[in-house]
Amino acid sequence: MEVVDAVAREVGGHRVGVRLDQFDATADEHALALHVVSRLSDRGVLYCHMIEPRVDGRRRVSRRLLPFREAFGGTFIASGGYGRDEGDAAVGEGYADLVAYGRLFRANPDLPRRFELGAPLNECDVATFYGAGAADPAVGYTDYPFFD
Repeated sequence: MEVVDAVAREVGGHRVGVRLDQFDATADEHALALHVVSRLSDRGVLYCHMIEPRVDGRRRVSRRLLPFREAFGGTFIASGGYGRDEGDAAVGEGYADLVAYGRLFRANPDLPRRFELGAPLNECDVATFYGAGAADPAVGYTDYPFFD
């Protein structure tokens, strides 16, 4: 919280966002994260971006972020396994204000257009994430095709 306070003093809490990860959180880590989220809210932080816990290691949306959503007064962003329909439902139901599509955007540089048209999506090649396993570190970042 000291870092958040220092940054907020410099630029204002309304310009600060925090991303937290609940991938494999234990009960104690879950409680700690919930405490942190409520403290962020008290400080007027602009947004809290949280990653959904994975269910059985699969990319399936768990929808276990509701306590965090309820504890945070600012913009709440959920991510982690969402597709278009899941994201629309999460926002429509008030589960999140926004949904982030990291992997889908990486593999689909024109993701909003694909969503709008109902076009097929490129598959992500996780073996190339962050330059891993590729002789050229740009592979997996700049070579996914656009929808024609």
